[in-house]
Amino acid sequence: MSNLSSFPIQDQLVLVTGAGRGLGAHIARAFLQQGACLIVNYLHSADAAATLAAEAPERALAIQADVSDAAAVQAMMAQARAHFGKPVMTVVNNALPDFKFNGDARPHADTLGWESLHQQFAGVVRGALNTIQAALPGMREVGAGRVINIGTNLFQNPVVPYHDYTAAKAALLSLTRTLSQDLGPDGITVNMVSGGLLRTTDASATTPDAVFDLIAASTPLRRVTTPQEFADAVLFFASPWSRAVTGQNLVVDGGLVKN
Repeated sequence: MSNLSSFPIQDQLVLVTGAGRGLGAHIARAFLQQGACLIVNYLHSADAAATLAAEAPERALAIQADVSDAAAVQAMMAQARAHFGKPVMTVVNNALPDFKFNGDARPHADTLGWESLHQQFAGVVRGALNTIQAALPGMREVGAGRVINIGTNLFQNPVVPYHDYTAAKAALLSLTRTLSQDLGPDGITVNMVSGGLLRTTDASATTPDAVFDLIAASTPLRRVTTPQEFADAVLFFASPWSRAVTGQNLVVDGGLVKN
C-alpha cells in the first residue's frame, strides 16, 4: 500500500472516537464528506451513531467501545479491519469522559478532588494511548499513519475552572509531542487540534448568548468558531498537505489564543 504522505483522505480508513454526537459527529461528517471510510466510535449514543453511519452506509460503520478499555479498543480495530479489509490509518482521539461544561458548578482549588482528575486522565490520556497502540500495527503495515488528538485552548487561556479536564488535555499535548518523536521514524505523524468555545455543540448548548458575544468580541475575527471550521483543521492533519507536520498543537479559536 502507498505511503500515507501521498494518500488522499478518500483512500483512508479513519477512526473518530466519541463520534456519536457533539464535536465528534461534526468531525466524522467532515471525513465522510471527503470520501473517507469511517469508524463511528461511541459509548452511549447508539442511535445517533447509527444515524450518522447510515448517511454513508457503504463507507461508515458504528462500533461501540469504551476507549479506556484496551481490550475493547483492540476488538474495535479488528472489527474495523474485517469490515473494510484494511487497517485504520487515521485516528482522531476526541472521546471524553462524562463532563459538565458549567463553570459555576465545577470544583475550585479548595474542593477539587483527585478522583475528578483521575477520571479525566483515565478517559482522555489512557483512551488516546489505547487507540494509538491498537492502530500501530496497521499503520506500520501501511508505512505511515495519522494521529490527531483533540485538545483545548484552556491551558493557554484558563478562564474557567475546568481543572481536571484542562490538566488531562495538557497531558495529552505532552503525549502528542513525545509520541511524535517516537513514531516519526515509522512515518506516523501525531498532532493536536485545540479549540475554545464552539457555536454550537452539545457542550455549549446551554451557554448564554452573552458569553458567545464576549468571546466573539475578543477574537480578531470577531466571531465564535463553528464545529465545522474546527473539523476543517482536523482534515488538514489527515491530508497529504500536512505530511511534514508533526508534534504540533494548532489552536482553532478565531485567534483568541496565539500559540
